[in-house]
Amino acid sequence: MTCSLVITTYNWKEALELVLLSVLKQTVLPNEIIIADDGSGDDTKKLINNFKSTTNLNIIHSWQEDDGFRASSSRNKGIAKASGEYIVLIDGDMILHEDFIKDHLFFASKSHFVQGSRVLLTQQKTKDILLNKTVEFSFFDQGLQNRKNRIKFNLLTKMFSKANKNLKGIKTCNMAFFKKDCLSVNGFNEDFVGWGREDSEFAVRLLNNQILRKNIKFSAIAYHIFHDENSREMLEVNDKILDNAKNNNLITCVNGINKYV
Repeated sequence: MTCSLVITTYNWKEALELVLLSVLKQTVLPNEIIIADDGSGDDTKKLINNFKSTTNLNIIHSWQEDDGFRASSSRNKGIAKASGEYIVLIDGDMILHEDFIKDHLFFASKSHFVQGSRVLLTQQKTKDILLNKTVEFSFFDQGLQNRKNRIKFNLLTKMFSKANKNLKGIKTCNMAFFKKDCLSVNGFNEDFVGWGREDSEFAVRLLNNQILRKNIKFSAIAYHIFHDENSREMLEVNDKILDNAKNNNLITCVNGINKYV
């Protein structure tokens, strides 16, 4: 099964560098990496070009103009460019455990999308890793806020990874799905502008299309670099779009990925 790793980013090349360094250490590499760029400047482009020229990573830079927070369209454009059957979607502030891609492929399941595990790094730990370009962590490291998520144990994953329709904790910072399933619901809804709820609304439409959720705790671990919260000014509007998908059992959206494929 071919796999495309889609990484969203916006004007934080220092974090993106650590993410790409962690990709280099993967025990199983993705077939390609799509950088879904929401309008970063030239310094991000230079970083990506440096990785393309100095490593064997197969990187595609999908860039759109900077016109505010438009994660849905950035993700859609990146996914549309992906050639892999299976999409692993992360944010550009998620440092990957060395078995991250291996775990996602191992636990991939037809008619399911998957939510991986996230370990939160403290502000001080983030300063340290950005300074030292650290991409490997142990369970006993200082600066891990929810340390239990660092536990790596595939047997426990199998025990706890039951199919469900729960929306709690949906986050596209560590999510995976078959590309065909994404296309079947027309991808992310680009009516979402500004931070919030585009990931939950996408999940609602997958669930309405009988594509169930699986959590893979204790596997597919990624470390979330600390940053200030995004503006919540569009949250009320975005909540209404989410509620519409829930209340009307929507499977697809009008303003989605189909314009790029």
